[in-house]
Amino acid sequence: MAKKYAALLRGINVGGSKKVPMAELRSVLEGLGHGDVQTYLQSGNAVFSSTKKDPTALARELAAAIEAHFGFPVACLVMDGAYLRAVAGACPFPAAELEGKQLHATFLSAQPGPERFAAIDGAAYLPEEYRIGDRVIYLYAPKGLGRSELAPALLKPSVLKGIDATSRNWNTVAKLVELTRD
Repeated sequence: MAKKYAALLRGINVGGSKKVPMAELRSVLEGLGHGDVQTYLQSGNAVFSSTKKDPTALARELAAAIEAHFGFPVACLVMDGAYLRAVAGACPFPAAELEGKQLHATFLSAQPGPERFAAIDGAAYLPEEYRIGDRVIYLYAPKGLGRSELAPALLKPSVLKGIDATSRNWNTVAKLVELTRD
C-alpha cells in the first residue's frame, strides 16, 4: 500500500543559485517510481506517494537523483504524513493565534542532543523563543524569519554539525500536513 510523503529540499531557487524548476522536480520523482507527485511553492516542497517505507532511504535516493539530473548536491529531507501531523500537533506555540510568518519549523535529519543548544541564552533573544521537538526546532519569531536574531544562532554549523536542516513557515507546514493526508 502506498504512503504519502513530503520531500523538503534545502537551499534551492534562492538568489539565482541551485535552480530546480518544479516541473523537473516532479519528473525526477516520477522517474523514481513515485506516484501522485505534486509540488508546493517554488522553494523545494514536493508531495508524493510511494510503497517504500523508509523516509531516510527515500531522501538519499532523491538527493542522488537530483544531483545526477541537475549537477549539484541538494540536501533532502523526506517525512511521512503521520510525522508531519505529529509535528503540527506537538507545536508548543499557539499556532492558531499567530501569523504563519511568525512561526517556523526547522526540520532536522537527526535528533540533536540538548548539549548542542547549551550555549544559546534564550532570554537574550526574547521575545523570540524556540523549543526542540522530535527532529524539529520550533521557532517563534514575531518579526519573521528574515529579521530573526535567534534563527542564525540555532542554525549555526557548530550547533547542527552533521545534521541537515531546512526551515518552513507555519503556513507551509499546515499545507504539507493537508497534502500528505492519506
